Amino acid sequence: MELVTDFLEGALSEEDERRFIEHLAECSGCETYLVQFRQTMATTGELTPDGISPDARQQLLTVFRDWRRQ
Repeated sequence: MELVTDFLEGALSEEDERRFIEHLAECSGCETYLVQFRQTMATTGELTPDGISPDARQQLLTVFRDWRRQ
């Protein structure tokens, strides 16, 4: 997930981006995930701190914290 985000934000080094693109060419699961990620971004638009309720923000932070611990 982090690589996909970095790839879409243009934050990967040239070498890492090349390797990521090569991997996508061979891995249909990752390619599908990237397509879904792009569709989600296009559907939801850009969230701003003011555009999300404090309760929803806390729920998202909890999910991401729990995910990183795994």
